[in-house]
Amino acid sequence: MTNETIKDDIAGARSLSNIIITVVLLIAGAGFFLAGISSYLHVNLLKVTDTSTITFIPQGIALLFYGTGAIGIATYLILTMVWDVGSGYNEFSKLDELVRIVRLGFPGKNRKVFLSYEFKNVKNLKLLLKQGLNPRCNILLVLKDRREIPLFPPQILLNPSETEKKAINLSNFLNVPLESLVI
Repeated sequence: MTNETIKDDIAGARSLSNIIITVVLLIAGAGFFLAGISSYLHVNLLKVTDTSTITFIPQGIALLFYGTGAIGIATYLILTMVWDVGSGYNEFSKLDELVRIVRLGFPGKNRKVFLSYEFKNVKNLKLLLKQGLNPRCNILLVLKDRREIPLFPPQILLNPSETEKKAINLSNFLNVPLESLVI
């Protein structure tokens, strides 16, 4: 951060929670899948427990289904981590009077998402604080045409006081009002 620009790097799918979830899904999915195959072949493929006595219809099919689903979701998570989907940066530049929001998406023709807005099109910033069972904190960039663009992924800014300080700094930097919305 300098006096003329603020740049916030955004971490993508490569997070500790995603790695842990992927490992758990792979282990559990492989266990369920092998248990389902064991019930079909009447051979114990898992050394932890004897699964060859499970009847294939309906328990074995259900185990195969859940194992395949878990392995599929884990594969999806692995690919999003390899491709680093969601990573990028937010840049606020007084020199160009531009807000740049850059993110990486899935591979393909439009992998890089690049949004650019002039300061004069920014109406205000909105600080979103959602309380309850699934608390969230985020800062939204509100444009004059009423579009609301989240500046950070919800999992990054969980501390309300840090989020509030960041929102106040951005509001002062952009010279726009800050609106607080508590849900």
